Amino acid sequence: MIYPTAESWRDATSKRITLFGMSGLGKTFLANMLRHDGGWFHYSIDYRIGTRYMGEYITDNYKRIAMQHPLLRELLMSDSIYIGSNITFENLAPLSTYLGKPGNADKGGLPFSEYRERQDQHRDAEIRALLDTVYFRRRAQELYGYPHFICDSGGSICEVVDPNDPDDPVLKALSEETLMIWIEGSDAHTEELCRRFDRAPKPMYYMPEFLTAKWAQYLQEKGQTEAEVDPDAFVRWTYAQALAHRQPRYAGMAKWGVTIKAEEVMQIRTPADFDALIQRAIERKA
Repeated sequence: MIYPTAESWRDATSKRITLFGMSGLGKTFLANMLRHDGGWFHYSIDYRIGTRYMGEYITDNYKRIAMQHPLLRELLMSDSIYIGSNITFENLAPLSTYLGKPGNADKGGLPFSEYRERQDQHRDAEIRALLDTVYFRRRAQELYGYPHFICDSGGSICEVVDPNDPDDPVLKALSEETLMIWIEGSDAHTEELCRRFDRAPKPMYYMPEFLTAKWAQYLQEKGQTEAEVDPDAFVRWTYAQALAHRQPRYAGMAKWGVTIKAEEVMQIRTPADFDALIQRAIERKA
């Protein structure tokens, strides 16, 4: 680890971290707090994916829909209107909407083949955005003068790395440049995330092998064809299984850094609180 002792973290003039864990446990809360109150540079992986690597896919999809309307088609073809994605750190809806859900087209679903293609696009984009962490860390310090840097990773980071491979290119790059910090949730957090997801199911990225297996299992158990699947029903059915699938992968990634509890994150109010928590996490690791 780049901060092998609590003292090395405490005394560092340049603190560099990558947060990872399930969505909804406090990664973005910490990133926003450190950015606003502590002068940290906030690098959002999901924002980078949605702007740099999938921005054209997203806007082209909007244009494809607009081209079906005669007036909008005419205005687009004459360059009279502009269609773009207004993605922000706080609003990543354009990215998740593009990723979509598989199933019945009348209920907003995508053909499974198209859904898989978009999943593959996201995988490639996420790996590239994660590898860009090195560039943005140096850019933040050398160009803008930020001493501290936080990489706010997406919940699906564990799906695009192999935590048991000591030569995994993404984990090597991240751990050599930043302190990897896992925000570990409890069973109660998992239950709350499942309840929250059930109220408002959202698109998410799955490892190809996991997705293919779950899709086949769902079709068999429900006795449905692809065109009959309710997209929201499928992602609700898959969500808890996806969290269980991710948990050991997060735990494997934690070996590359330190672990803090979601309950501990909830107690943080200031950058000084965060510094103290990371010192304790490093001491626990030692």
